[in-house]
Amino acid sequence: MTAAFQVKFPHFSASVDLDSLLAEVTAAPPGGRLVVGDERVRDFLTAFSRRLLRPDLARRHPELGSLGFFLRKGELARAVARLGDGAGGQRRAPRGLVLHFPPANVDTIFVYSWALSALAGNHNVVRISGRSAGAAAAVLDALNDVLADADPAIAQTQRMVTYERDDALTAALSAACDLRVLWGGDASVAALRRHPIRPLARELAFPDRSSLAAISVAGWRAAGAKERRAAVAGFANDLFWFDQAACSSPRNLCWVGEAAAVADCRAEFTGLLAEEISLRGWAVDPAMAVEKYVATYGLAATGAATRISFAGNALAEVDLAGLGRLQRGWLGAGTVCHVAVGSLAELAPAIQRKDQTLAQFGFTRAELDDFVTLVAGRGLDRIVPLGHALTFAGVWDGLDLLHEFTRIITIAA
Repeated sequence: MTAAFQVKFPHFSASVDLDSLLAEVTAAPPGGRLVVGDERVRDFLTAFSRRLLRPDLARRHPELGSLGFFLRKGELARAVARLGDGAGGQRRAPRGLVLHFPPANVDTIFVYSWALSALAGNHNVVRISGRSAGAAAAVLDALNDVLADADPAIAQTQRMVTYERDDALTAALSAACDLRVLWGGDASVAALRRHPIRPLARELAFPDRSSLAAISVAGWRAAGAKERRAAVAGFANDLFWFDQAACSSPRNLCWVGEAAAVADCRAEFTGLLAEEISLRGWAVDPAMAVEKYVATYGLAATGAATRISFAGNALAEVDLAGLGRLQRGWLGAGTVCHVAVGSLAELAPAIQRKDQTLAQFGFTRAELDDFVTLVAGRGLDRIVPLGHALTFAGVWDGLDLLHEFTRIITIAA
């Protein structure tokens, strides 16, 4: 096949022939094939983690700090240990060639997916969107920076590429892989699924999801001033990182408790949030602000919203007409849709399969356990504290990714 894409890692290069790339990336590297938890991969990811945590990069892209912590040496060791390789006459083996299609709107998600797959001993090809910039570019620079001291096996078995939309190229890559990982909107996932994979290949799909937050009025009132400020600071991160467009970005905020106390708690919360936004110096450009005005006033026109207020361009607040009006579509960065309920039990019937993350504050473990029982089969894959909605974990959308990136070989002597 003629040259059609550019390699961004290892190194930056001109257009490369697909057939040559596949031959290189699937060949056994110097020192032998990669295995699950391969030390060569661990060493590279650990060096990459240290690079991400350097102050110069952390100041420019604070969201990369979470990625750096995720890839620390100890975290990698614990992840591999949880696989239980060798226990009960079972061994874990890599799947082979893994093809990743990450989303453009969350420009670091491809690193988590790729890193876990590489840690599982797979050879990988990651298609990076041509629209990716900012943190994604910084990640690629950091990967190439630490490549000089890496084992040659890394450069041979891992590829990150970009190419314009090309069905023939996508079909050829799909036909060559042992596992395909799809991230993005429902339409993008459906379009990629038009290209078949081999009969023995598998697929993981992470399509459109939506998320929400909930605050216990009783928990808020019982918390100290320091805890409240920390909760608001965390919510601000959840709200503004990735322009509130990530699947785990909360779009609705449910106030749970006595109706008479909701107004006071919400007023304090909103005041602290405005202070936090000002302190961070966060702003929303005029084009985004116009989009928010159009989207939120559209809710009012349909009766979904009973009140809308703006605090400058950065923050838009919407009072929803009820639980049946929860918003799952993107309304623009910095938009909070408020609704009040008497208990988590009242919220449970409104949860849908599309709902992924509940970021919460002030609830007890017992309350959350009971809530999980009520929403079983409906939706939700994660319940996390405010400020952790966007923190990636090895278990995502209910799937243990490191397990999915490996296969089990049973041994009976």
